[in-house]
Amino acid sequence: MNWSNLLLQFFLCYVSTVCFGILLNIPKRAYHTAGMIGGGVWVVYWIMYYCSGIGLAFSNLVAAILISVLSQAAARRKRMPIIVFNVPALVPFVPGGQAYKMVRNFAIGNYHLVTVYFYQVVVIVGAITLGFGLGELLNRVLNYLHKYLLKKSRWNF
Repeated sequence: MNWSNLLLQFFLCYVSTVCFGILLNIPKRAYHTAGMIGGGVWVVYWIMYYCSGIGLAFSNLVAAILISVLSQAAARRKRMPIIVFNVPALVPFVPGGQAYKMVRNFAIGNYHLVTVYFYQVVVIVGAITLGFGLGELLNRVLNYLHKYLLKKSRWNF
């Protein structure tokens, strides 16, 4: 694991997240936060998938959960909708390269590679969808526990 490579990965993902946020016309005060979420989660994904050898599905699942949880926290802190942070941070994880290779190999007639890339696209999209759902569930459970523990404690803070 090369630290300069991780820093470069973070920076490029930060820039791509902010640029996509600009294309989506999110508020300017959300650029930095969305970029930090996108870059930070990408570094976690990069370490899990490329450095640790953890599988594609689990790496994308953890990344989607982190995006969901961090976006929820940022949305509460900045008093903005969660989608302002979710969508730009999700951009680096979209399997556009695999989808392009799938269509290209389909046009060429190389059907074995079409099934390989189709499988990758389905796994990545499924992991992202499941991760967003689990992240939302985790946010609701933590919120409920926080309210429940505050209500049941002797000392209300």
